[in-house]
Amino acid sequence: MNASHLNRALGLEGVVRTPDGAGGFTEAWTALGTLWAEVLPGSGSDTLGEERMLSAVPYRITVRAAPVASPSRPKAGQRLVEGSRLFLIQAVTERDPDGRYLTCFAREEVPK
Repeated sequence: MNASHLNRALGLEGVVRTPDGAGGFTEAWTALGTLWAEVLPGSGSDTLGEERMLSAVPYRITVRAAPVASPSRPKAGQRLVEGSRLFLIQAVTERDPDGRYLTCFAREEVPK
């Protein structure tokens, strides 16, 4: 297995839901830390958003592994941030048999 080139600093964020007092909730993203990553794009596609067409590009993002209970271990539902770019994590799996790296399957959605 080839060594990963973890050459990009990405912020890991988790969503916090707060009751809005009317039976619903509001969502806010909170920073959980910084991870060094290798970001590899997949092939893009168009998807229909709420009000407009979105270009959705899947990514495989490799990061160093962390213990399962660690807050620095990414998981589905969180996101990775690089400047104004947002990568929504859909799934996470171990990349190698030794468990040294994790692969995050993520999507970056860019409005057209």
